[in-house]
Parts: sequence; structure tokens; C-alpha cells
Amino acid sequence: MSDRIEQVLNEALAAIAAADTPDVLNEARIRFLGKKGSIQALMSEMKNLSKEEKPAFGQKVNSLKTAVSEKLEQRMAELSAFAQKEKMAAEVLDITLPGTKIDAGTIHPLIMIQQELEDLFVGMGYKIAEGPEVEEDYYNFELANIPQDHPARDMQDTFYIDPNTLLRTHTTAMQMRELEKAKGQLPIKLICPGKVYRRDDDDATHSHQFMQCEGLVVGEHITLADLKGTLEYMANAMFGEGRKVRFRPSYFPFTEPSVEVDVSCPFCNGKGCNVCKGSGWIEILGAGMVHPHVLEMNGFDSDKCSGFAFGVGLERVAMLKYGIDDIRNFYMNDLRFLKMFERFD
Repeated sequence: MSDRIEQVLNEALAAIAAADTPDVLNEARIRFLGKKGSIQALMSEMKNLSKEEKPAFGQKVNSLKTAVSEKLEQRMAELSAFAQKEKMAAEVLDITLPGTKIDAGTIHPLIMIQQELEDLFVGMGYKIAEGPEVEEDYYNFELANIPQDHPARDMQDTFYIDPNTLLRTHTTAMQMRELEKAKGQLPIKLICPGKVYRRDDDDATHSHQFMQCEGLVVGEHITLADLKGTLEYMANAMFGEGRKVRFRPSYFPFTEPSVEVDVSCPFCNGKGCNVCKGSGWIEILGAGMVHPHVLEMNGFDSDKCSGFAFGVGLERVAMLKYGIDDIRNFYMNDLRFLKMFERFD
């Protein structure tokens, strides 16, 4: 009987050593340790032994079972380690290879200009006002001192939705809403950035949709000098130190007096170049003192307070700042154009 135990041990060790996968090793486990396996068959032979022989035989079979179980566990650990090593070898990464560049979007140049202006004026104590792009005639024209029969309406070709609703032609409408909301309370310091719409033929310098940022200050003893100082500060921040501004008389229905504002050319520092057409100056915005009638219509006493307003086209600033010669580039969704601004992001 001892010879039979030795035979089963040798067969089990050989089968375990030959197993090259966990599945084959599991078959060997079932063959020798299963309910119908070789070791269980040896145990069933105990009934044929005498009472004296049974203890020694049982001890040997248990030792056989323990030895086979230990070899199975050892071989399973070896196979698992080998499989893990093969998996790691198959999934190895060469960290010296260049990574795959993931295309990511950038901030649009107009939004970059808007954010610069917002940061600039918030730092000066202004608040940022928002309003609807689909606007009422009342806020877009009436409160801005442009009644139905006013010739200034001819200056702005408007997209009307119905006789009293339109796509706003300027962000002045947001200023009027803020003045109405203030109910005569002072002071007021705000900027109104946003899209505006006018019926215009698109070309290199015109677009039916563009962006404005208007500013409004109302308080006691506000003068034209305050306006000039504010715009000089903005020009230096946007176009570089050393910028100067000059005022030229103009006309806007919601300001009196009204001015066109030029900034000394940032490309030639006022000496004259092809960008400024040799004049040394570049027109950037319109501005003026808030018309007394506008203040009165919105509940302010024009004898006790005054204010200034200005409006700048964001495309105009971006074209000057980044040397862009066609306004249509901002709206063509050309990735080659947009990627030029990754370094500014």
C-alpha cells in the first residue's frame, strides 16, 4: 500500500510541474484532490485494512494530501507571477516617446479683450451690467433720447422683430435699464459689454453683428476731465504705456457734448505710419457727457448730478492690438486663426 501512496505522490508532482496554465493546474487539483480523485480513492481503501494498519495508513495519506496541496499552491503562485510579468511586458510604455497632443480650445480674441476691459474697470470700482440682446424700443431708443421721429434713428439700421421689439443696436440699452433701476440713487459706475446687431453689409471693417463695451458714470461734479482721465488710463492699459488721447467734437443723441476719441498710434508712438495713415492718431471710440434730458427721463436731477459715457468696439481694439486686418476673421470659426491666440490665453 505504501508503494501505491508513493506512486500517487510522484504522479501528482509530475502533473503539477507540467501544468503551464492555471486551467491545467486546476485540472490536476481535481484529478488528485477532488471527491473522485486519486487521494480520495486511497482513503476509501482503508476499509480493507486491519484495525492496527489503519492509523499508519491514514497518517501517510494525510501527509500525501498536504504535500500535494502545498505544491499546488506553490505552482499557482508561480503561474500567477509569470502571467503578471507577461501582462506587464505586453503593456509596457516607452516614456521617452512624445505624448499625443490633445487639441484644446482657446479663449476667443474678442472674449480676451472683453475680459481685459472687465478686469480693468472692476479694478476701478465699476460693476458689470448685463441685459437682453432682444430689446424693447423703449430702452434701446426712447430712454436714450432717440424718439420715433428723431433723425438719429437713420444712423442705425435696425433688425426689428415687431414695431416695439428689436435686436439691440448698442449696449446703451443696458445703461438705460441700469439708470431706471437706480431710481435716482448715486453714484453709478458700470460697464456694459455685449453683442449688438445692425443691418450692415459685411466687409473687412463692418459686420452685422459685433461687440461693444460701453461705460457709464453718474455722480456729483463729474466733468469732461474725468472722462479724459478714464480713457487715458484705459488706452495705456490696452495699448501700452505712453498713450495719449485727444477729443474731436462729434454728435450722439444721448451725450452732450459728444466727442470722437483718438489714441496716439501704438505702432509708431504718434510719429506717423501706414496703420495711422501718417496722422499719428487712431480713432477708437465715441464718448461724451450724459445728456441732461437722458438723466431727467431716468429720474435724476440734472442740476445736481452729471455723468459721462463712452462706447468702444471690441473688434476695433482687437484689430489694433493684434494687427488683424479683416473683422470677418472673428466670426469665420477658422481654427488656423484661433490657434494664433493660444500664446495669449
